[in-house]
Parts: sequence; structure tokens; C-alpha cells
Amino acid sequence: MKMTRSVSLLLLFILQCLHSASQNRNATLKSNDGEIVFLSDAPMELITAKSKKLQSVINSSERTFAFVVNIKSFEGFNAALQRDHFNENYMESSKFPVANFSGKIIEDYDLSIPGLYSVRAKGILNIHGVPQERIVKAVIKVTEDGIEIYSKFSVMLKEHAIKVPRVVHEKISTEVDVTVSAKLK
Repeated sequence: MKMTRSVSLLLLFILQCLHSASQNRNATLKSNDGEIVFLSDAPMELITAKSKKLQSVINSSERTFAFVVNIKSFEGFNAALQRDHFNENYMESSKFPVANFSGKIIEDYDLSIPGLYSVRAKGILNIHGVPQERIVKAVIKVTEDGIEIYSKFSVMLKEHAIKVPRVVHEKISTEVDVTVSAKLK
């Protein structure tokens, strides 16, 4: 009798843990160490920089997704002077210290079921202090450890009032590729 009761209590405990894990997966998940990379592929120069300080959050019950990055956290570039010009002349990071996206996921998905989900988030991409409505495609991978998000999209500099002087127009692309990836828990 004691053995049956112990097994029943153990099963009840396991079921409660599984139920909690399922509910937690449908709650808000966050990451403070995601990665964002940009690539400027101009005729005379290829510029790549990245930040490993991307903060992101997803709330599956509200179907919302957002990310934010501090502009000064980007590293890489081809030279230190290039990074200085990026912060001072193009992104004006003292005036506009962050870039962010906040939107609502259009497709239905269930984060309690492991797998890959192709989704789109419709929202506002704010770069250089200029908000633009965008639809951003992403892939969500649900695993036992949490979820991973991956997205790649292009940004037209003129849409965010980022001016490229004529003197360097062959070295800086007017369209920049952006890749975002994060593991959320």
C-alpha cells in the first residue's frame, strides 16, 4: 500500500512538473546575449560588424516579439576609425543609442511542441530614431532547453535617415543586411 502511494505521489509530481514546463514555455521567454550582425556589401568595400548584446523577448500568449541593441556595442569593422565613423557620423549613437523592433507575430504557433516554425512579425523597426513599419520573417526553433530565434532582413539606410556622403558611396552600401539570432529561456 505504501509503495502504491509513493508511486502515485511520484507520478503526480512528474505530471505537475511537465504541466509547469509546458506553461512556462508559453510564458515570456528572454535573452540578454543574442547576436545581431550587419553586413554592408558595397562595390569597393565589405563591412561586417556584430554585437553579442542583443536583448530579446517573446511572449507566446500575446504573440509578441521584440529586440533591442545598444549601437555602441557593435564590434568588428575593418578598422577602429570605421567604427568611430559608424557611431559618430552615420548612426549618431550619442543621439540615438539603441535600435529596436517590436511587433506581433502573425502566424499561429505552439511553443509547447518542439519543432521549427516559420513566422512573420509585423511591427515597428526603429533605427537612428526613425520608426518604420515592417514585416520581419523569422524562424523559431523549439527545443527542450527553450527556443531559438533566427531572422535575416535588409534595411535601406535612407528609410532611417542615415546619410552616406557621396565621397564614400562606393564603400558603404545603401542597403544593409541584418541577421538576428538568440536563444531564449
